[in-house]
Amino acid sequence: MRFTQVLSAFSPAELARRLRSGGIFLRIPPFVMHICSPIPVVAQGLHALYPDHEVLTDEDIFADFHVSVKPKRRLLKTVCVFEMDGFQPFTPLAYGEAYAFLEWGMNWCVTSYCHTWITVHSAVLERGGRVVILPAPPGSGKSTLCAALMLNGWRLLSDEMALLDPVSGLVTPSPRPVSLKNESIEVIRGLAPDASFGPVARDTMKGTVAHMRISPQSLALAGESARPAWVVFPQFKRAAALSVQERPKANALVELASNSFNHHVHGRAGFQALATLVDECGCYDLQYGHLDEAIAWFAALAASPT
Repeated sequence: MRFTQVLSAFSPAELARRLRSGGIFLRIPPFVMHICSPIPVVAQGLHALYPDHEVLTDEDIFADFHVSVKPKRRLLKTVCVFEMDGFQPFTPLAYGEAYAFLEWGMNWCVTSYCHTWITVHSAVLERGGRVVILPAPPGSGKSTLCAALMLNGWRLLSDEMALLDPVSGLVTPSPRPVSLKNESIEVIRGLAPDASFGPVARDTMKGTVAHMRISPQSLALAGESARPAWVVFPQFKRAAALSVQERPKANALVELASNSFNHHVHGRAGFQALATLVDECGCYDLQYGHLDEAIAWFAALAASPT
C-alpha cells in the first residue's frame, strides 16, 4: 500500500532534516523525483513552491530519477553540484543558486531520458480543453507570458517543455514552478501580489532568477492530457504594439522541430507527429510590448470556435 502526505505536512525544519538524511520522494506528475540536499535554500524552495504536491512515504518506492544538489568546497568558496544517480552533468554553480540548480537539473533529466514523449522546449497551457504551445528562445518573453496566462485562467501544463505523445497527439501535463528572470519577476509580482515565489538566485548566467508557484487548478488537473489547438511563437519587444501574423505551416514545422529535444529519437514517427501537430493547429507569430494586450488576445483566441 502506498502512503502519501502533502509536502506542507512537514515543517520547514522537518523537511530540511529529511532532505539531509535520506531525501524525499516527491510526486511531480507524471514523474516521481527522489530529491536529496543538505543545502538550506533547497528545502526553503521546495517548501514554498511544492506545498500541495504528494510526498510518498511507504518503504518500497520507485522513483523515475534520483537527484541531489550538494555543496562542494572549491578554493576559497563553497559551490554546489547537481547529481543524477551520482553523475554530475554540469559545471558547479554558486552556492546561492542551489534551488534554481535543482529545477534546471530536473528539466535536464526529463529532456535527456524521457523518450516516451516528443519533448519540445516551450511553455504549454490549456483553456477550454484546447492547448496552446509557446516555443521560443530565451529572452522572448515566453515565461512572463506563461505566468500571466496562468494567472488569468489558463491551466499550466509546463513552463519548460511540451510532452507530446507521438501516438495520440495529446500533450501530457508536467506542471512545475514557472521560472522568471530579471524584470519579469517584478512584472509578475505587480500583476499578482499574492503569488508565492521561491528563493531568488542572483548573478546567475541568466541574471536574477526566481520561481513562482503553480496555480491549484494546474496541479489538480495534472493527470489530464489535452489536445493542441495552437502553436504561437511569442516575441517581446518593449513598447511595441501588438502584432499577430499567421505563420506558414512549413515554417512552423521547421521551427518546432528545431525546438524539439528528441524528435530524432523517434525517427520518421517523430517527424510525422510534429507535422500532424502543425497541420491540426493554428500557427501564429505574436509580437507584444504590453502584457495586458497579449493576455486579451489569448482570451479572444480561447473564446474562438476553432
